[in-house]
Amino acid sequence: MYLYLLGLVVLYYLYRWVRELPRVPDKGSRYVYVTGCDSGFGNLLARHLDKQGFRVIAACFTEKGEEDLKKACSGNLITTHLDVTSKDSVDKVAAMIKDRVGTRGLWAVVNNAGVSVPSAPCDWLTIDDYKSMLDVNLNGLIAVTLSVLPLIKKARGRVVNVASVLGRISMSGGPYCVSKYGVEAFNDSLRLNMAPFGVKVLCIEPGFFKTNVTDTAILSNNIKKLWDKVPQEVKDDYGTGYIARTLVFMSEKVAKISDADLMKVVSCMEHAVAAVRPRTRYSPGWDAKFFWLPLSYMPTCVSDYILTKEAIPIKSFPPA
Repeated sequence: MYLYLLGLVVLYYLYRWVRELPRVPDKGSRYVYVTGCDSGFGNLLARHLDKQGFRVIAACFTEKGEEDLKKACSGNLITTHLDVTSKDSVDKVAAMIKDRVGTRGLWAVVNNAGVSVPSAPCDWLTIDDYKSMLDVNLNGLIAVTLSVLPLIKKARGRVVNVASVLGRISMSGGPYCVSKYGVEAFNDSLRLNMAPFGVKVLCIEPGFFKTNVTDTAILSNNIKKLWDKVPQEVKDDYGTGYIARTLVFMSEKVAKISDADLMKVVSCMEHAVAAVRPRTRYSPGWDAKFFWLPLSYMPTCVSDYILTKEAIPIKSFPPA
Protein backbone atom coordinates (compact mmCIF):
# COMPACT_ATOMS: atom_id res chain seq x y z
CA MET A 1 0.00 0.00 0.00
CA TYR A 2 2.75 2.45 1.00
CA LEU A 3 4.78 1.59 -2.09
CA TYR A 4 1.68 2.22 -4.23
CA LEU A 5 1.22 5.67 -2.68
CA LEU A 6 4.93 6.44 -3.06
CA GLY A 7 4.71 5.42 -6.71
CA LEU A 8 1.80 7.80 -7.27
CA VAL A 9 3.74 10.66 -5.69
CA VAL A 10 6.78 9.94 -7.86
CA LEU A 11 4.62 9.77 -10.99
CA TYR A 12 2.93 13.07 -10.10
CA TYR A 13 6.23 14.93 -9.68
CA LEU A 14 7.64 13.35 -12.83
CA TYR A 15 4.55 14.44 -14.76
CA ARG A 16 4.81 17.97 -13.34
CA TRP A 17 8.49 18.19 -14.19
CA VAL A 18 7.92 17.16 -17.81
CA ARG A 19 4.88 19.43 -18.13
CA GLU A 20 6.81 22.46 -16.88
CA LEU A 21 9.87 22.00 -19.11
CA PRO A 22 8.75 23.86 -22.30
CA ARG A 23 9.80 27.52 -22.56
CA VAL A 24 8.23 30.28 -24.63
CA PRO A 25 9.74 30.86 -28.10
CA ASP A 26 11.01 34.13 -29.63
CA LYS A 27 12.64 35.40 -26.44
CA GLY A 28 14.42 38.12 -28.39
CA SER A 29 11.12 39.85 -29.11
CA ARG A 30 9.78 39.67 -25.54
CA TYR A 31 10.36 42.58 -23.15
CA VAL A 32 10.59 41.92 -19.40
CA TYR A 33 10.43 44.80 -16.90
CA VAL A 34 12.19 44.04 -13.60
CA THR A 35 12.18 46.37 -10.58
CA GLY A 36 14.76 46.51 -7.78
CA CYS A 37 17.77 45.60 -9.92
CA ASP A 38 20.47 47.37 -7.90
CA SER A 39 21.30 44.17 -6.01
CA GLY A 40 19.98 40.82 -4.82
CA PHE A 41 17.33 38.86 -6.70
CA GLY A 42 16.50 41.62 -9.17
CA ASN A 43 20.10 42.13 -10.21
CA LEU A 44 20.72 38.41 -10.73
CA LEU A 45 17.41 37.97 -12.58
CA ALA A 46 18.16 40.83 -14.98
CA ARG A 47 21.54 39.27 -15.82
CA HIS A 48 20.05 35.78 -16.14
CA LEU A 49 17.21 36.82 -18.45
CA ASP A 50 19.60 38.92 -20.54
CA LYS A 51 21.82 35.85 -21.09
CA GLN A 52 18.76 33.87 -22.14
CA GLY A 53 17.96 36.42 -24.82
CA PHE A 54 15.04 38.35 -23.34
CA ARG A 55 14.86 42.12 -23.84
CA VAL A 56 15.26 43.18 -20.22
CA ILE A 57 14.24 46.60 -18.89
CA ALA A 58 16.04 46.76 -15.54
CA ALA A 59 14.82 49.43 -13.12
CA CYS A 60 17.35 50.60 -10.53
CA PHE A 61 17.09 53.12 -7.71
CA THR A 62 20.71 54.30 -7.95
CA GLU A 63 22.99 55.42 -10.77
CA LYS A 64 25.65 53.01 -9.56
CA GLY A 65 23.18 50.15 -9.87
CA GLU A 66 22.49 51.10 -13.48
CA GLU A 67 26.17 51.49 -14.36
CA ASP A 68 27.22 48.15 -12.80
CA LEU A 69 24.40 46.30 -14.54
CA LYS A 70 25.23 47.79 -17.94
CA LYS A 71 28.83 46.63 -17.58
CA ALA A 72 27.75 43.08 -16.72
CA CYS A 73 25.14 42.59 -19.47
CA SER A 74 24.70 42.73 -23.22
CA GLY A 75 23.77 45.82 -25.20
CA ASN A 76 20.18 44.57 -25.39
CA LEU A 77 19.57 45.27 -21.70
CA ILE A 78 18.02 48.65 -20.93
CA THR A 79 18.49 50.28 -17.54
CA THR A 80 16.33 53.04 -16.10
CA HIS A 81 15.96 54.93 -12.85
CA LEU A 82 12.84 54.07 -10.86
CA ASP A 83 11.50 55.23 -7.52
CA VAL A 84 8.41 53.11 -6.94
CA THR A 85 7.13 55.60 -4.34
CA SER A 86 6.99 58.41 -6.93
CA LYS A 87 4.04 58.55 -9.31
CA ASP A 88 6.01 60.70 -11.75
CA SER A 89 8.88 58.20 -11.79
CA VAL A 90 6.56 55.22 -12.30
CA ASP A 91 4.64 56.98 -15.08
CA LYS A 92 7.86 58.11 -16.79
CA VAL A 93 9.21 54.55 -16.95
CA ALA A 94 5.84 53.23 -18.15
CA ALA A 95 5.79 55.79 -20.98
CA MET A 96 9.32 54.78 -22.00
CA ILE A 97 8.34 51.11 -22.03
CA LYS A 98 5.26 51.85 -24.13
CA ASP A 99 7.44 53.55 -26.75
CA ARG A 100 9.86 50.61 -26.73
CA VAL A 101 7.44 47.69 -26.97
CA GLY A 102 5.04 49.22 -29.49
CA THR A 103 2.16 47.02 -30.62
CA ARG A 104 3.76 43.84 -29.24
CA GLY A 105 3.06 44.84 -25.67
CA LEU A 106 5.06 43.97 -22.56
CA TRP A 107 5.63 40.26 -21.96
CA ALA A 108 6.22 40.44 -18.19
CA VAL A 109 6.74 42.69 -15.20
CA VAL A 110 8.60 41.30 -12.19
CA ASN A 111 7.82 43.34 -9.07
CA ASN A 112 10.92 42.67 -7.01
CA ALA A 113 11.70 46.04 -5.38
CA GLY A 114 11.29 45.96 -1.60
CA VAL A 115 12.73 46.99 1.76
CA SER A 116 12.78 45.41 5.23
CA VAL A 117 13.24 48.46 7.45
CA PRO A 118 11.89 49.97 9.61
CA SER A 119 11.12 46.71 11.43
CA ALA A 120 10.52 46.31 15.17
CA PRO A 121 7.79 45.39 17.65
CA CYS A 122 4.54 47.21 16.80
CA ASP A 123 4.59 49.47 19.87
CA TRP A 124 8.00 50.88 18.91
CA LEU A 125 6.68 52.27 15.64
CA THR A 126 4.58 55.16 14.37
CA ILE A 127 2.10 55.24 11.51
CA ASP A 128 4.76 57.02 9.43
CA ASP A 129 7.02 53.97 9.85
CA TYR A 130 4.25 51.80 8.44
CA LYS A 131 3.56 54.19 5.57
CA SER A 132 7.22 54.39 4.53
CA MET A 133 7.47 50.63 4.00
CA LEU A 134 3.99 50.13 2.57
CA ASP A 135 4.74 52.82 -0.01
CA VAL A 136 7.60 50.68 -1.34
CA ASN A 137 6.55 47.07 -0.75
CA LEU A 138 2.83 47.31 -1.48
CA ASN A 139 1.70 50.63 -2.95
CA GLY A 140 4.78 50.82 -5.17
CA LEU A 141 4.21 47.29 -6.43
CA ILE A 142 0.58 48.07 -7.24
CA ALA A 143 1.50 51.37 -8.92
CA VAL A 144 4.11 49.71 -11.16
CA THR A 145 1.71 46.92 -12.11
CA LEU A 146 -1.18 49.22 -12.99
CA SER A 147 1.12 51.51 -14.99
CA VAL A 148 1.99 48.73 -17.45
CA LEU A 149 -1.05 46.46 -17.17
CA PRO A 150 -2.56 47.58 -20.52
CA LEU A 151 0.72 46.65 -22.22
CA ILE A 152 0.74 43.23 -20.53
CA LYS A 153 -2.87 42.59 -21.57
CA LYS A 154 -1.89 43.42 -25.14
CA ALA A 155 0.87 40.78 -25.04
CA ARG A 156 -1.23 38.29 -23.01
CA GLY A 157 1.80 38.22 -20.74
CA ARG A 158 2.65 37.81 -17.06
CA VAL A 159 2.73 39.71 -13.79
CA VAL A 160 5.22 38.23 -11.31
CA ASN A 161 4.93 39.55 -7.76
CA VAL A 162 7.58 38.87 -5.13
CA ALA A 163 5.91 38.35 -1.76
CA SER A 164 7.42 36.27 1.06
CA VAL A 165 6.70 33.38 3.37
CA LEU A 166 6.01 36.21 5.82
CA GLY A 167 3.03 37.05 3.64
CA ARG A 168 1.60 33.74 4.88
CA ILE A 169 2.49 33.96 8.57
CA SER A 170 3.57 36.88 10.76
CA MET A 171 6.64 36.05 12.80
CA SER A 172 7.31 39.62 13.93
CA GLY A 173 5.73 43.01 14.44
CA GLY A 174 6.00 46.00 12.17
CA PRO A 175 4.98 46.71 8.58
CA TYR A 176 6.97 44.05 6.69
CA CYS A 177 4.50 41.21 7.20
CA VAL A 178 1.60 43.63 6.66
CA SER A 179 3.06 44.68 3.30
CA LYS A 180 3.64 41.10 2.17
CA TYR A 181 0.14 39.98 3.20
CA GLY A 182 -1.07 42.88 1.05
CA VAL A 183 1.00 41.68 -1.90
CA GLU A 184 -0.59 38.23 -1.56
CA ALA A 185 -4.09 39.73 -1.58
CA PHE A 186 -3.37 41.97 -4.57
CA ASN A 187 -1.81 39.03 -6.41
CA ASP A 188 -4.84 36.81 -5.84
CA SER A 189 -7.38 39.44 -6.86
CA LEU A 190 -5.38 40.45 -9.94
CA ARG A 191 -4.98 36.80 -10.99
CA LEU A 192 -8.75 36.32 -11.04
CA ASN A 193 -9.38 39.65 -12.76
CA MET A 194 -6.82 39.03 -15.51
CA ALA A 195 -7.63 35.39 -16.26
CA PRO A 196 -10.26 36.26 -18.94
CA PHE A 197 -7.62 38.33 -20.77
CA GLY A 198 -5.09 35.50 -20.92
CA VAL A 199 -2.74 37.25 -18.47
CA LYS A 200 -1.03 35.01 -15.93
CA VAL A 201 -0.36 36.41 -12.45
CA LEU A 202 2.28 34.50 -10.46
CA CYS A 203 3.60 34.85 -6.93
CA ILE A 204 7.09 34.17 -5.56
CA GLU A 205 7.17 33.46 -1.79
CA PRO A 206 10.84 33.08 -0.81
CA GLY A 207 12.06 31.93 2.57
CA PHE A 208 15.08 33.59 4.19
CA PHE A 209 17.95 34.41 1.79
CA LYS A 210 21.09 36.51 2.14
CA THR A 211 20.02 39.82 0.57
CA ASN A 212 19.67 43.38 1.81
CA VAL A 213 16.31 42.37 3.30
CA THR A 214 18.08 40.05 5.77
CA ASP A 215 21.37 41.96 6.04
CA THR A 216 22.22 41.86 9.74
CA ALA A 217 24.09 45.17 9.64
CA ILE A 218 21.08 46.97 8.15
CA LEU A 219 18.65 45.28 10.53
CA SER A 220 20.84 45.93 13.58
CA ASN A 221 21.32 49.62 12.77
CA ASN A 222 17.58 49.92 12.23
CA ILE A 223 16.67 48.33 15.57
CA LYS A 224 19.21 50.46 17.48
CA LYS A 225 17.87 53.68 15.95
CA LEU A 226 14.28 52.74 16.76
CA TRP A 227 15.21 51.73 20.32
CA ASP A 228 16.79 55.14 20.87
CA LYS A 229 13.55 56.84 19.80
CA VAL A 230 11.00 54.88 21.83
CA PRO A 231 9.65 56.43 25.05
CA GLN A 232 11.29 55.37 28.31
CA GLU A 233 8.12 53.63 29.48
CA VAL A 234 8.30 51.33 26.45
CA LYS A 235 11.96 50.59 27.19
CA ASP A 236 10.99 49.77 30.77
CA ASP A 237 8.31 47.35 29.49
CA TYR A 238 10.85 45.40 27.43
CA GLY A 239 13.69 45.54 29.93
CA THR A 240 17.24 46.80 29.63
CA GLY A 241 18.62 43.58 28.16
CA TYR A 242 16.10 43.31 25.33
CA ILE A 243 18.04 45.31 22.75
CA ALA A 244 21.22 43.30 23.39
CA ARG A 245 19.33 40.01 23.01
CA THR A 246 17.77 41.29 19.80
CA LEU A 247 21.14 42.15 18.28
CA VAL A 248 22.49 38.71 19.18
CA PHE A 249 19.41 37.08 17.63
CA MET A 250 19.93 38.99 14.38
CA SER A 251 23.66 38.33 14.15
CA GLU A 252 23.32 34.63 14.92
CA LYS A 253 19.90 33.19 14.07
CA VAL A 254 18.87 35.38 11.12
CA ALA A 255 22.29 34.98 9.51
CA LYS A 256 22.25 31.23 10.17
CA ILE A 257 18.86 30.52 8.58
CA SER A 258 19.44 32.77 5.54
CA ASP A 259 20.36 30.81 2.40
CA ALA A 260 23.25 32.20 0.33
CA ASP A 261 22.11 30.52 -2.90
CA LEU A 262 20.03 33.30 -4.48
CA MET A 263 19.65 31.31 -7.69
CA LYS A 264 17.01 29.19 -5.97
CA VAL A 265 14.77 32.25 -6.09
CA VAL A 266 15.99 33.55 -9.45
CA SER A 267 15.28 30.16 -11.06
CA CYS A 268 11.68 30.39 -9.85
CA MET A 269 11.40 33.93 -11.21
CA GLU A 270 12.83 32.81 -14.55
CA HIS A 271 10.36 29.93 -14.72
CA ALA A 272 7.46 32.28 -13.99
CA VAL A 273 8.60 34.53 -16.85
CA ALA A 274 9.71 31.93 -19.41
CA ALA A 275 7.76 28.70 -18.88
CA VAL A 276 4.87 27.91 -21.17
CA ARG A 277 3.01 26.58 -18.12
CA PRO A 278 4.21 28.51 -15.05
CA ARG A 279 3.08 27.69 -11.53
CA THR A 280 0.66 29.94 -9.69
CA ARG A 281 2.96 30.06 -6.65
CA TYR A 282 6.64 29.35 -6.03
CA SER A 283 8.15 28.81 -2.58
CA PRO A 284 11.95 28.77 -2.97
CA GLY A 285 14.02 27.77 0.05
CA TRP A 286 13.96 24.66 2.23
CA ASP A 287 12.80 26.75 5.21
CA ALA A 288 9.81 27.95 3.20
CA LYS A 289 8.83 24.46 2.08
CA PHE A 290 9.37 22.55 5.30
CA PHE A 291 8.82 25.10 8.07
CA TRP A 292 7.11 28.39 7.25
CA LEU A 293 4.41 27.16 4.88
CA PRO A 294 3.49 24.10 6.97
CA LEU A 295 3.43 26.36 10.04
CA SER A 296 1.04 28.75 8.28
CA TYR A 297 -1.49 25.90 7.85
CA MET A 298 -1.38 24.83 11.49
CA PRO A 299 -3.99 25.89 14.07
CA THR A 300 -3.28 29.34 15.48
CA CYS A 301 -2.62 27.96 18.94
CA VAL A 302 0.14 25.75 17.53
CA SER A 303 1.82 28.42 15.40
CA ASP A 304 1.56 30.97 18.24
CA TYR A 305 3.17 28.53 20.66
CA ILE A 306 6.10 27.79 18.32
CA LEU A 307 6.72 31.43 17.41
CA THR A 308 6.38 32.60 21.02
CA LYS A 309 8.78 29.92 22.22
CA GLU A 310 11.40 31.08 19.70
CA ALA A 311 10.79 34.80 20.27
CA ILE A 312 13.27 37.10 22.01
CA PRO A 313 12.31 37.07 25.71
CA ILE A 314 11.14 40.34 27.29
CA LYS A 315 10.68 41.50 30.84
CA SER A 316 8.07 39.31 32.57
CA PHE A 317 4.78 40.77 33.74
CA PRO A 318 2.37 39.53 36.41
CA PRO A 319 -0.78 37.87 35.02
CA ALA A 320 -3.65 40.25 34.17
